[in-house]
Amino acid sequence: MESLSSLLPIIQLAITPVILISGMGALMITLTNRMARIVDRTRELAEEIPDADSDERRHLEDQLHIMWARSLMMRRAVTCNGLSMLLACLLIVALFGAGMFDWNMKVVVLGLFCASIMMLTASLVDFLRDIYVSLHALHLQVQRARQRPATTPPWSKN
Repeated sequence: MESLSSLLPIIQLAITPVILISGMGALMITLTNRMARIVDRTRELAEEIPDADSDERRHLEDQLHIMWARSLMMRRAVTCNGLSMLLACLLIVALFGAGMFDWNMKVVVLGLFCASIMMLTASLVDFLRDIYVSLHALHLQVQRARQRPATTPPWSKN
């Protein structure tokens, strides 16, 4: 029973990184869903290009350029979030190693924690950048729609 009670403080130390990993997992779901939507929309735009007239083609190519930039941001966000999760896992291993074998791992633990938080921060920065770029693209789409002549929707005709 003595060995079990000596493990409890180590397990308590490891709880914080585990909670951090849980939050990063929720963020990862959001990021990958966003990436999937970007990929799907990019494919739709690319399929429309061959049938488009020159003005529409230029607009679609501009949209594709924006989608490509967004996909790169989301790739960085997913990569940084994944690295943050990996570093948090290594942090747990380091905490257990330090606790079980009385290793002096203060520098390693602090370094892993700081690196994990920095990667998480980088992921969130790219996530926020993607949101702003997507809203800019939406604004361009709205401006383009306002320039088209108004048509009566088919459901409103008597």
